[in-house]
Amino acid sequence: MRHAKKTFKVGRTGSHKRCMIANMLKSLIENGRIQTTVTKAKELRRHADKMITLAKKDSIAARRLARSRLMLRYNYLNSKDKRQVKQGNLSSYNSDRKILKKLFGDLKERFVDRNGGYTRIIRSSYRVGDSSPKCIIEYLQQ
Repeated sequence: MRHAKKTFKVGRTGSHKRCMIANMLKSLIENGRIQTTVTKAKELRRHADKMITLAKKDSIAARRLARSRLMLRYNYLNSKDKRQVKQGNLSSYNSDRKILKKLFGDLKERFVDRNGGYTRIIRSSYRVGDSSPKCIIEYLQQ
């Protein structure tokens, strides 16, 4: 029996669920809002709020933990690319670096005075194929 178990299984194996949550988190951080089913959004909310809490700590350990939970891949920069980045040309970065920079920069500053509840779920409609309820999950505007 699953009494007092707090996780959503979402009908997937553990590794598939971790990858799905990581991809949805990356999209949410990058775009600010995504459209998904209500069940996935409720599970994603737990992880998205924890990411903001990690960003507010802003330590090396928090950055490493966020990087592992988001399953980020870095392309290591050579000296020429580092010089271009310092001049403001961010084309040599892959999107994973930009996500971490946005999480620990913009989103951290936005929620510095807030003690939780960083996301909002707005129910929208039903999916055409299987009639499951859809919603929009987004970070609040401060």
